[in-house]
Amino acid sequence: MGAVLNPSHRNARRAVHLAAASGAVFALAACRGPQSTFDPAGTEAAEVLHLFWWMLGGAALIWLFVMGLSVYATKAHPKAHSERAGTRLIVWGGVAFPVVVLTGLLAFGLQMMPGFRAPADGPRIAVSAERFWWRVHYDAPDTPGVAKALSGEGVPSANELWLPVGRRSEILLSSPDVIHSFWVPNIAGKVDAIPGRVTRLVLEPTRTGTFHGICAEFCGDAHAQMRFVVRVVSEAEFAAHVAAERAPAAVLDHPGRAAFERNGCGACHQVRGTPSDGLVGPDLTHLGSRETLGAGILPVSVDAIQRFVALTEHEKPGVQMPSFATLPEAETRAIAEWLGALR
Repeated sequence: MGAVLNPSHRNARRAVHLAAASGAVFALAACRGPQSTFDPAGTEAAEVLHLFWWMLGGAALIWLFVMGLSVYATKAHPKAHSERAGTRLIVWGGVAFPVVVLTGLLAFGLQMMPGFRAPADGPRIAVSAERFWWRVHYDAPDTPGVAKALSGEGVPSANELWLPVGRRSEILLSSPDVIHSFWVPNIAGKVDAIPGRVTRLVLEPTRTGTFHGICAEFCGDAHAQMRFVVRVVSEAEFAAHVAAERAPAAVLDHPGRAAFERNGCGACHQVRGTPSDGLVGPDLTHLGSRETLGAGILPVSVDAIQRFVALTEHEKPGVQMPSFATLPEAETRAIAEWLGALR
């Protein structure tokens, strides 16, 4: 006669089952979103997810086969086996079967690679990963990064990448300082940005939307705050956006402009249409039209800009921009209002 569970034991078992079910629901919910490899919005991301499921299936096959042999040898037939039988089990179950499965998975993965590196038919965009933000140039020549910015070529932007849907855009990756890694999980796999060389990545989005990218290589104090936004739009919207980015600053007559220039902000930041032509930090010509501030850590608003200017090192420890906490609040407010109006 089986043991009868008392009410406290039944309640404990019910709580365990409820927790397991809740955990499964939350795990499935986490598989979707603007920064998930399980919610592909690009050709490469979909192929990588396909490969993941095949690899998971291969791993499960190997595990089940090896565990089946273990059960057979220890439970089904626990008596001593001959040396010949033991050798067969090891060779066929522990060597041959895993090698066949893994070889098949390797061949499956390798045949996918040429498609990832096929020529692009869309725009060429240079992205320079810098501590701790992303320099972006549309209509880029073959040399990305600071050298191109100094030459005046391309259309500068920062921390936000626009892509046309259905086109294979070529991303030229570089870095002037340390190794970073460019990753938009929904669209493609990660590729390193390495000082002294240019690496190439082709992004082919399959649906419109807003997605999140990150630096996937530890690069310093603010590594976890080195994010960016990817906007996938129609070809017409993409062309209109690049044309708008090419234009100079929209608001020039504002007290904040004088405060910006008076306090030396133009030595590091560029605002096209004004004397501010610094290339050390992000281009701020159209900051007000971006979705985020400080490489994805704050939403763009006048309050957030003022806080970032006054308390930079507090908002983003390790960033190379100094805080301007000693400036009068009216001064930082004026700067924030002007920058927020630059659309």
